[in-house]
Amino acid sequence: MSSLVKEDLEKKLFKPLSQNLYEFIEIEFSVQDRYYLCVSGNLKIIMVKHYRIGLDEKYEVTKKWSLNDLQMIDGKEADTDNPFFDLHFKKVYSLEAYSCASKYAFARTVNKLNHAYLKKDLQIVNFDSTYINDDSIWSSNNKDCLVLMRICFYAFNLVCLSVCRLPL
Repeated sequence: MSSLVKEDLEKKLFKPLSQNLYEFIEIEFSVQDRYYLCVSGNLKIIMVKHYRIGLDEKYEVTKKWSLNDLQMIDGKEADTDNPFFDLHFKKVYSLEAYSCASKYAFARTVNKLNHAYLKKDLQIVNFDSTYINDDSIWSSNNKDCLVLMRICFYAFNLVCLSVCRLPL
């Protein structure tokens, strides 16, 4: 489903503006409408409202920030599985992602674009750096599969330890 939404966002919102959509996540912003936080190729972070008129899907840009103005991404608590995070510009915006995995996907994309184009000292705090940095052993292009892969690895180790008898 998310690939269909991404395709629709690109076709109706980003391509007419000659921009590329690198990443988007759904955020909990309003009970009535859907909102997405998008990262575009021209290094912008864009909040988009998604609504329907009849059978037609509509997208409206509600906020737009430059990635260069982003000072910090605060994941709130690195040790817990929560979807809350803050974007620090001149003002702090508290947001709730649809899931913890999508919060990490957003932070990874912003971090990757910052290193590739801006090379500024962007603070990414209260995230598990294992899942943010590309140089880690768990790094992958599968993005949201990182958390699942690590959980499976630990579960496999626990099963092996509980089944295998140690010689006395």
